[in-house]
Amino acid sequence: MKSPSTSAVPPSDIPLQARPLLEVSNIAKCVQGPEGVLTLLEGIDFTLSGGESLAITGPSGSGKTTLLGLLAGLDTPTKGEIRLNGSAFSTLGEDQRASHRGATCAFVFQEFHLVADMNVLENVMLPLELAGREKPAAIAKDWIERVGLSHRLRHFPATLSGGEQQRVALARAFAVQPRLLFADEPTGSLDHANGKRVIDLLFELNQHSGAALVLVTHDPQLASRCQHHLELHEGKIMSKTFAHQKPGEASDIEKYLHQESST
Repeated sequence: MKSPSTSAVPPSDIPLQARPLLEVSNIAKCVQGPEGVLTLLEGIDFTLSGGESLAITGPSGSGKTTLLGLLAGLDTPTKGEIRLNGSAFSTLGEDQRASHRGATCAFVFQEFHLVADMNVLENVMLPLELAGREKPAAIAKDWIERVGLSHRLRHFPATLSGGEQQRVALARAFAVQPRLLFADEPTGSLDHANGKRVIDLLFELNQHSGAALVLVTHDPQLASRCQHHLELHEGKIMSKTFAHQKPGEASDIEKYLHQESST
């Protein structure tokens, strides 16, 4: 399997560890229900930089899917702000959010969402062609090689195992060189052996690409592989643990931004 190359990071006066790619400031999401206003999320606050990984866990109904939709710009918060790559993402219109999301983000889901009548190469080429990238076939072949499926280029999804289909989905996601990858229960449809292989590959590609990773999972062992961890319960943060800090303590990024805003 080919090892991904590490992209150079542009210089900046801001310290590397203090460059937030995703800034979430006290967001809440409320909807109108038959008995009044229903609060789905409240008081969600964190920052994430390029190359970092964040696990979001919690029981069913805790707000994980709602939060993921807000972070990806599929919906907007009722309160608070989400900034993506420096832009006030959550205040943009739907078309602007879609454009910004397409230029910055990629997704891997529990279901593979491969196009059934396209082969492996065509599936990985598809987002590259939609983005107008040059030499989409060469880029796609490179990423297919990285996930160890060069021998499956002309195979269709129905002829692949579940693990192979998810590896194609990973190649498709990383081929567009996203700055932020959202993974929603990426091993939920796989057996243990295939799940482990996919997760090992996900973290390897994440590390080498420099993309930030937001991972939604029910698996505590999988969550423990991420640098940071948010645990939700009934729409609120039950615990917030970032690398090298105590639960609930402000991260280095948050401290830096607070210091800069105070000067």
